[in-house]
Amino acid sequence: MRFGMPWPGRDVGREAEQAGVGAFCAGEFADHDAYLTVAEVVAHTEHALAGPAIAYAFARTPYAHATAMRQLHAQAPGRLFLGLGSAAYRINRDWLGAPAERPVARIAETVGAVRAWLHAENGERVRYSGQFHSLDADVRAPVLGRLEIPVLLAAFNTRMAATAGRVADGVIGHGLFTGSWWNDVVRPSVERGRKEGGAPESDRGARPLEHGWVITAVDDTAPERAVADARRMIAFYLTVRTYDPFVAHHGWEEPVARLRAAFRAGETDAMAEAVTDEMLTEIAVCGTTADARGALAERAGSLPRDVGYFAPPSFMVSPRRRAAYARASLALIDSVPFPDSFE
Repeated sequence: MRFGMPWPGRDVGREAEQAGVGAFCAGEFADHDAYLTVAEVVAHTEHALAGPAIAYAFARTPYAHATAMRQLHAQAPGRLFLGLGSAAYRINRDWLGAPAERPVARIAETVGAVRAWLHAENGERVRYSGQFHSLDADVRAPVLGRLEIPVLLAAFNTRMAATAGRVADGVIGHGLFTGSWWNDVVRPSVERGRKEGGAPESDRGARPLEHGWVITAVDDTAPERAVADARRMIAFYLTVRTYDPFVAHHGWEEPVARLRAAFRAGETDAMAEAVTDEMLTEIAVCGTTADARGALAERAGSLPRDVGYFAPPSFMVSPRRRAAYARASLALIDSVPFPDSFE
């Protein structure tokens, strides 16, 4: 598995690549654009993989996603991946002004239409026909040519994971993922999707790619604060009801009810306190460097097989502290299991 991290900025990013970080990803929110961040990554790194993890799929047309990746490919050929996520219903409706209904079917078509542009050869029409997207582009300028850029889907619950297996090259796991959620829910769903999509037996040996986020907060001088930040990040994620099947799968309904009540009351310390030790151990890597190394030694099956993005908490954490967590996590690089740990 490659040790990756969300792009920490130019200075820490260069230091991280020199230390052995093999991949950087770019998230997206109201104050930062995924593709602009990837452009910064490829401008200031030399070898690491780079891509959105994730870009909001419905914020742009398939054309816009594909043309951004084509321009980035000119700077970083062979280093790119494209991670797409459907985003929450209210973000699509209220922030983006984008259609929000039937997100699973819509994102499946988005992948197909993006690939139509990425795979387009010079001199050929770019065609795709679906319920949500229809393309018939005659691009006369010689600016195309097939690009094999992996397309991954952010997949939390079973339907999206199966869709990733059916139409994409792999999945991007959420920072909440545990070993049980990977092994009992996500991986079987992805494999079911591959079979439903008619993947030939000869292709099934090349398993879908797995990228994923890992909540990581390491601080040898103030480990209690690092643990509290990790707990607070877990609690913030779990305020969203999209993750209720995950909560039920682990039997965590009672602490999640408490942390949601604390969130509604604006009590962030109480949110963190509601996260149990079991939840912290199953989800996060935190505390001292020694604590984090020990956690990784126990957690091979709870990590994505290809790229893990060791991500500092962001909820109620300053940019300066996030950068410090990113630097501290570099001490974990040689603790990350190799791919044969997952066989």
